[in-house]
Amino acid sequence: MNAKVQEGQRVILTLASVQHMSILHPCTPSFKSARLKRFKFASISSGQTGRDAMPSERDTQSLSQSTSVDNITLWNGVTVPRIGLGTWAAGGMMIWPTGPSSYGSISPEDAISGIRLGYDLGVRLFDTAAAYGAGNAELLLGEALKDKDDVVIVTKCGYIGDPVTRVIEPNDLSPAGIRRGVEGSLRRLGRPFVDMVLLHHNELELDIARPVFDTLEAMRGEGLIGSYGWSSDYPRLVAAVADYPGFTVVQHDLNVFDTSEEMLALIEARGLYSMARMPLAMGLLSGKYGRQATLGGTDIRASSAPWLKYFKAGAANEDYLAILEKVAPLLTADGRSLPQGALSWILSVSERTIPIPGFTSERQIRDNLEAVRQPRLPADTMARLKEIVAELGA
Repeated sequence: MNAKVQEGQRVILTLASVQHMSILHPCTPSFKSARLKRFKFASISSGQTGRDAMPSERDTQSLSQSTSVDNITLWNGVTVPRIGLGTWAAGGMMIWPTGPSSYGSISPEDAISGIRLGYDLGVRLFDTAAAYGAGNAELLLGEALKDKDDVVIVTKCGYIGDPVTRVIEPNDLSPAGIRRGVEGSLRRLGRPFVDMVLLHHNELELDIARPVFDTLEAMRGEGLIGSYGWSSDYPRLVAAVADYPGFTVVQHDLNVFDTSEEMLALIEARGLYSMARMPLAMGLLSGKYGRQATLGGTDIRASSAPWLKYFKAGAANEDYLAILEKVAPLLTADGRSLPQGALSWILSVSERTIPIPGFTSERQIRDNLEAVRQPRLPADTMARLKEIVAELGA
């Protein structure tokens, strides 16, 4: 795909370049056969790891089969390492009606390199959204994975943006608006099919949400999407639509601080999958942000958005810092880094959870991926963590 233009922090793919791509449609037997064959050998590579590890030729050129990797069989029957790679930060700036917003900072070139590194290390599940960078994250992901047919891509609908201007349009949740949004995602990703589409509005009344899922079900029948779900923290809402034929995934806040027990119980009961957003509490569980750390500019954590919990006006929430001081020694036992311990908690709390940490550096990717090669947290550690959070709940 040579029809690519870079403008500052943007990577723009023309529609013509997408239309002339040679990609097998996922609904054809030849695509499915090749895809499953390649998935069989997907694994986290055994190379240099840890926070100080740097990219090596071995890491990026060779995948090795490892029996110690924590794998999961997804809704589509494909087995992959039980961790994804998120692209919120990779998308860069987006401009909402309330003003500009970003999440961390990474150049487009480094974002593409990071995605490719994740793939080379064995990641096969990638999470994005039409809202991330107003579509820019989808462009970058499409560019990074343009020659890969053995990946599972999750995107989100409900917002439509322009990756050139970075402006997010006013909401259009009508059937036509949802269809236009998903078709835009397919163009930006450079694919005729996407594995999973999530409704990206955390809370919607059911009389508005149901027509969205009616439209997604119709698009599933047309072979444009594989399955769908909801990015929502509300079990009542999820339960009301979980019987849709193609509904298989809930993406929701899940980390040591936010244990989401009611949602996990619903997911277990309905046989759904949990994709854990905020797995590192917007960076608080990385150990990078203490009482003296401040964030500014357009970083969403520097805002006073009502939904923010872990940060307020650029400072880490003192209540969560107090909990962190108590849980950190437990999470870092047995030589784990703090992020690895936090991700291991998600892997240990249920067999149906999949953490999807984002990244702004290659070191973060390498460190995070080690979590699926490490043993689960011991039962007594999980019990003690639960007690601490209950006692100090923010």
